[in-house]
Amino acid sequence: MRRNLYTIAPNRPFLATLASGLISMTAGDPLLLSRVTVVLPTRRAVRSLREAFLRAAADGRDPGTPLLLPRMRPIGDLDSDELSLVDGLGEDGPLAVPPAIPELRRRLLLTQLVLRWGERRGEEPLLPGQAAALAGSLARLLDRVATEGASFEGIHDLVPESLAEHWRIVRRFLEILPQHWPGILAAEGALDPAERRSRLIEHQTSIWRRSLPRDPVIAAGLTGGFPAMTELLSVVAELEHGAVILPGLDRTRDDDEWLAIEGDESHPQHLMAGLLKALDLTPANVGDWPPAPSPAPTRDFDELSDLPLFARIASANAALTHPALRVGRTLSRTAEEGPEGGEGVRERRVRLIAEALRPAATTDAWRRLPPQPTDTLDGVSRFDCVSVHEEAVTIALLLRRKLETPGATAALVTPDRELARRVAAELRRWDIEIDDSAGLPLNQTPPGAFLRLILDLAESQLAPVPLLAALKHPFAAGGLAPAAFRDLARRLEQAILGPRPAPSFAGLAAALNGANQDLRRFVDRLQACLGGLPELLAADAVPLARLSASHIEAAERLAATATESGSERLWREAAGEVAARFCHELIDAARDFSPLPGRHYPALFDALAAGAAVRPAFGRHPRLAIWGLLEARLQQADLLVLGGLNEGSWPGSAEHDPWMSRQMRREFGIASPERAIGIAAHDFAQALGAPEVALTRAARSEGVPTVPSRWLLRLDALLRAVGLDELLRPDEAVRHAVKLIDEADDYRPLPPPEPRPPLAARPRTLPVTQVETWLRDPYAIYARYILALTPLKELDADPGRAELGTNSSALSRENCRPMRSRSCCRLAANSSGLLCRAPALGPSGGRASSGSPTGWWPRRPLIGPPLSKV
Repeated sequence: MRRNLYTIAPNRPFLATLASGLISMTAGDPLLLSRVTVVLPTRRAVRSLREAFLRAAADGRDPGTPLLLPRMRPIGDLDSDELSLVDGLGEDGPLAVPPAIPELRRRLLLTQLVLRWGERRGEEPLLPGQAAALAGSLARLLDRVATEGASFEGIHDLVPESLAEHWRIVRRFLEILPQHWPGILAAEGALDPAERRSRLIEHQTSIWRRSLPRDPVIAAGLTGGFPAMTELLSVVAELEHGAVILPGLDRTRDDDEWLAIEGDESHPQHLMAGLLKALDLTPANVGDWPPAPSPAPTRDFDELSDLPLFARIASANAALTHPALRVGRTLSRTAEEGPEGGEGVRERRVRLIAEALRPAATTDAWRRLPPQPTDTLDGVSRFDCVSVHEEAVTIALLLRRKLETPGATAALVTPDRELARRVAAELRRWDIEIDDSAGLPLNQTPPGAFLRLILDLAESQLAPVPLLAALKHPFAAGGLAPAAFRDLARRLEQAILGPRPAPSFAGLAAALNGANQDLRRFVDRLQACLGGLPELLAADAVPLARLSASHIEAAERLAATATESGSERLWREAAGEVAARFCHELIDAARDFSPLPGRHYPALFDALAAGAAVRPAFGRHPRLAIWGLLEARLQQADLLVLGGLNEGSWPGSAEHDPWMSRQMRREFGIASPERAIGIAAHDFAQALGAPEVALTRAARSEGVPTVPSRWLLRLDALLRAVGLDELLRPDEAVRHAVKLIDEADDYRPLPPPEPRPPLAARPRTLPVTQVETWLRDPYAIYARYILALTPLKELDADPGRAELGTNSSALSRENCRPMRSRSCCRLAANSSGLLCRAPALGPSGGRASSGSPTGWWPRRPLIGPPLSKV
């Protein structure tokens, strides 16, 4: 059967080539283009293709020429408004598929399952925060099983007797999924997101098999990888006016190498090799996109029958015949002739990279390679930086320099989010705000940090450090003007310097005994803002929804100013909107969560909020971007910087599956961790087709030596084999700029300070003990005796000797009272009780330290026997 398969080489911009091909095939007629359906992998690809159409339409046209775009659908994240790609589905259409369960609701339901399993296990139960982390891993396992088309029905026979006892415990743990999870989903009236996506794809596939779509369908940038997607691509490729466009299929490999690629999951072409095998095709059957040009069509729909994709578009009710032989001739001619003209520099570069990534079993072919032209690596540079900081500065300079070229675009592609944040920070040297596709974690934004500080404050019972950290946050105002609130917070800090006050607001008020009325009113205001949150966190059983609501109410009260409400300040802008949505979903999802001890809520909140990210909708630079590996697929810029090319980063370490060993994954029907490495290798190979490419890595990370990416090591070995090993080097201008960027333009050293106070201010006498200080540190004498400065007490300091004596006296008095009332005859008999009551009597609020009662009491002889003889 005829299959319409095409490919776009890595050295050609995928989306721009796709858009220009569709426009040329429709002769720019907007009525034709609007009938095309294009299926893409991600939403970012949809947005980028829309922009590519606008740029392609502008060529040779007047500015502002209207264009009706095709229908573009992201197959990876279908929404309710994108369920149907064709009309007339009937009652059993996709609208009958239950919705996807909200992610936060799923995490909490799985957390409850894990907690119940821990209770039935009989050993020490899991904490809610630990259970939430396990629930996140279980959710990923559920999605993987649904995507791969596996089933939990055979989980009982998965662990043979030869495996360790640990795996049998894991199997018993996983049995909670087939036993309880389907019933929970049925009660919720929802499906797992991956299961719903697979059902929608399967349903769409069956519809297209029963009723051929009247309009063209293009599946672009999809490589299969799981059964439902492979079946959909098979159907699209069989459509008379359908097409599957693969990204960067390498058609230069021989049959033996393709067999090796099919068995090597870490190879960049592995998924496409599996797709071709499923379609019973070879790389020779795949043509170049766009297909070879046909005679120019006119605006009459009847004249479009020469185009294989638009054979039936002339009439919505009647199908025009289209000879299959014509498409076959087009494909064979494209495969035989290849791209027009000679092989350029970027084509040779792409072929060299493909050679470097060949299967390990066939790398002996490198010895037979002829020398390559010296211009093969033109446009490619490599920077081996000393540290991560130097790598970030290098990347920032590369991106900034590209802006000097009018209209040029540049992007950093890296899976290392820490490196991405460093580069974004370095670009602020030039007031450049760059678009990071991965966004910023919610807990690193002002609203997320403020919510967590509120919990730290209440959980610690107003310990000085968490207290001041929350009060000094920019959002904290407590119903006052921010400047006035900040001034009171500083005065409170000075008042509580020294040992930690006793817990709660009562202890804080006691520590302020003798302070002015303003500070006491300030503490009362703080107590009103927190409300009942500290008491709830100290309770033994509290509903999660009540904890969440009290937490959010406390944050809003503390964020309010004299002129604005807390909700107006806390939930504004992109970060506030994400935080508000997360808090709303948390309260809604926790409606039936079992009561839990309040002290466990902070860890549970952290675990649930870990996956939330903030992505600004606008306001970033239009020509610079930071992409993760998923976002970078199908995209291209004039300069691509591939950063973080170290083992463990790109590619990442082979995923450690806590639920299944490799043998168990094979028997269960789940792909091995090496498949993710193969996908990352394909991303690497595709990126190297850009006009300019810079490869960067850090030789050390946090003081520890790193290992270069396996692909860099392979590339080094191949370059030595073809005589190009000295040509992959850094740009010296950029390296020189990295060294100079933090150096001052003019260095003028200042003379050392020479304080010469007047004679009248100089001390006339010094204690003998200060003579050594005078010789060792004369500035200490200057500060103490001339400037009359005294060191401040430490915040949350350990109790000193004075506090130790006070505590000893208090303990003695406490135990002498029963002796004086003749209700107790010996103090020594109460020594254990003394030790238990010591934290309540001391000023440190029960914190064990060298100066607190719980710290010094075990090291001192009992004072009971001597006192008992008094």
